[in-house]
Amino acid sequence: MPPKGRKRRSYDLIPTGGPVRHLIDTAMIVVGSLITALAFNMFLLPSHIASGGVSGLSVVVNSLFGIEPAYVQWALNIPLFFAGWFLLGRNYAARSLLGTILMPLFVYLTDGLAAPTHDPLLSSLYGGIGVGLGLGIVFRGRGSTGGFSTLAQIIQKFSGLSLATCVVMLDGTVITVAGFVLSPEKALYALIGLYITGKIIDAVELGFNYTKVAYIIAEKTEEISEAVLNHLDRGLTKLNARGGYTGDDRTVLMVVVGQSEVTRLKTLVQQLEPTAFVIISNAHEVLGEGFKRQEE
Repeated sequence: MPPKGRKRRSYDLIPTGGPVRHLIDTAMIVVGSLITALAFNMFLLPSHIASGGVSGLSVVVNSLFGIEPAYVQWALNIPLFFAGWFLLGRNYAARSLLGTILMPLFVYLTDGLAAPTHDPLLSSLYGGIGVGLGLGIVFRGRGSTGGFSTLAQIIQKFSGLSLATCVVMLDGTVITVAGFVLSPEKALYALIGLYITGKIIDAVELGFNYTKVAYIIAEKTEEISEAVLNHLDRGLTKLNARGGYTGDDRTVLMVVVGQSEVTRLKTLVQQLEPTAFVIISNAHEVLGEGFKRQEE
């Protein structure tokens, strides 16, 4: 059997809510806003790809009237910020204030940068990656760039619709308008960029090292529990269950492990009870001791 694991750290290296944590969050919002602005100016705007949100709407307005996108973004973000302040609360507004100001500011300051490519497909791919990376960093810093994310939460609050539905409705409206104003082809490229952005945001927020949750149905539940606790150094939960065919009461073990620990878990179970039934699936995010600590 593997050696007994070490006691896991049960405290944060950087205390939540402390000055260092606030400084890091602020730095992440600044860096994320800058990356988002660079991706917008270097890829999306030169190829006229309006991939949703206030930034996408600013591309449409720029194509129609030649107005600087930064001005359009400020003109829309500032009223939406105050609407969020009054309708969603000052805590939400405080977290979105910095990004609401910085994002258009960086778009303005980085205007005129040379576009690495004018191929619309490459622009939508690289633009989507850059915007997703930037927004993911902003969200990791517990911030927001305001815009349609604020409007989506306002609509959710008063309509009862899910937040995802509200976001899709708003982004879909922008892309539909872009399809008429620019071209249907550009709208399709915008959809590609929007899809890539969502995937990159998820990767930045959740990380690439996905956690796994395992359900173990076995006879030797006590022996397996001891092995998981003492040799894998993971906690577990015992669930009361009943067999659908036999009607017998039994215990199901639920264990959450890192991806690198899956093989060790399967080996432990195999050694103790080769006929045990094991179900392993992905867990998108796990908060708690031994994993990611929940931030306030």
